[in-house]
Amino acid sequence: MLCASRVYEKRLIEAYISENGTEPETGDALSIEDLIELKTDPTVYPRPPQMTSIPAMLSLFQNEWDALALQTFTLQKELEQSRKELSVALYHQDAAVRMIAQLTKERDEARQALAKVSVNAVPSNAADGDAMQVDSAPLPAPIVEKIDSTKESLSRTRRKRPVPEDWASSDEILSYVPTSTSETPYSGGTVLSVHKAGNLVLVAGNGSTAGVLSLSEDRIVQSLDGGKGSVNSGLWAEDKAIIALSTGQVKGFLASKEIFSFSAHAGSATAVALHPSGSILASVGEDKSYILYDLDSKTPTQLTQVQTNSGLNCVQFHPDGHLLAAGGSDGQIKIFDVKSGSQAAAFELSGTVKCIYFSENGTWLAAVAQGSSAISIWDLRKGAEIKTIETSSQINSISWDYTGQYLAAAGADGVTVEQYSKATKEWSQILKKGVSAKSIAWGQGAHSLLTLDDGGALTSLCAAV
Repeated sequence: MLCASRVYEKRLIEAYISENGTEPETGDALSIEDLIELKTDPTVYPRPPQMTSIPAMLSLFQNEWDALALQTFTLQKELEQSRKELSVALYHQDAAVRMIAQLTKERDEARQALAKVSVNAVPSNAADGDAMQVDSAPLPAPIVEKIDSTKESLSRTRRKRPVPEDWASSDEILSYVPTSTSETPYSGGTVLSVHKAGNLVLVAGNGSTAGVLSLSEDRIVQSLDGGKGSVNSGLWAEDKAIIALSTGQVKGFLASKEIFSFSAHAGSATAVALHPSGSILASVGEDKSYILYDLDSKTPTQLTQVQTNSGLNCVQFHPDGHLLAAGGSDGQIKIFDVKSGSQAAAFELSGTVKCIYFSENGTWLAAVAQGSSAISIWDLRKGAEIKTIETSSQINSISWDYTGQYLAAAGADGVTVEQYSKATKEWSQILKKGVSAKSIAWGQGAHSLLTLDDGGALTSLCAAV
């Protein structure tokens, strides 16, 4: 049923329904919910009569124009203020970026200056152990005790230690010839270290990656990623492979997994050495310092850093572990007391020290200067050079065997082995092979010699079968 619709003012009809509950005209029952709201455009009311005259309209237009002009002025003022605030914010950001760049530049310059400027002048009697040292952290008591106990146990038996029965004889070494060559991807031949078990060899070159080569499988079985820079040195600490990088980092790996990393050197970390105890590591660098690390703790930690008066290129512990020898760019072999960090002696070479190697007898130290073809033998007891061994080419690497009888040298023109006879107290050359090499190391029982050349080829020399 349709009924007529009527239009009411909302406020009035709602008041009526609330009071009566019916429709005003028909009297029918009605609720507010029954109402339908009509949507209409806003009513535009005409101008009042006083605004219809021309003077009144001109006055109105003038007021509206003034309001519009004021609004425009306000907007322009706020825009200018926003521009100023944005300019200040951008200036602050630019200043912050410039400050960060300047601080980064100053940090890098400070690191370079630290690697070039001497920390202290070395007195003329530095060779007598009076060289000035920068204060360094003292070693913990357990570490000092370990150094003492290692020295006592090793030095007590060193003189009486017989040559192992299965050790290679001079006649066997005389017959050594190249028997195999393994190609590795590490050109440069900077690192060659043989695992104590004899089958694994740590090799590295000019890149940031080192590798572990299996002699039995003749292939790289582990790849050790150093990140950036190039590998300068490396060694085995039990089953852990340790490398030193040109970025100043010293990293340790176990089965290709990085287990620790140190970045204490301001410049390049040039070499690493392992204490006879097997749990103390030393590294040297261009920043004129050597650093000791404790590998025996659950998390390897840095023990101390000792500053010297020149950049250091090579390092090795004395066989008893109480002394540390480091070769400097100033031509000095610096001998340090490991416990105190004080310099005990210094030996002079003709140029930058290239490599050093202690004899297992504990009294001799072999050293080679950069670009030299001669090996200098120093007696620690006398503090003097007792022998100079001349070779035919520039020497890149040297290695003394465990018994202290044979001293191997690798050079551009080949490999040589010098033997010292206790009976005659004379040196003699028992092997010379034209195998160019950058690094050299003895195999297990001295039954082989391993060499790594500039192209990354690993060559094994041993008696022909």
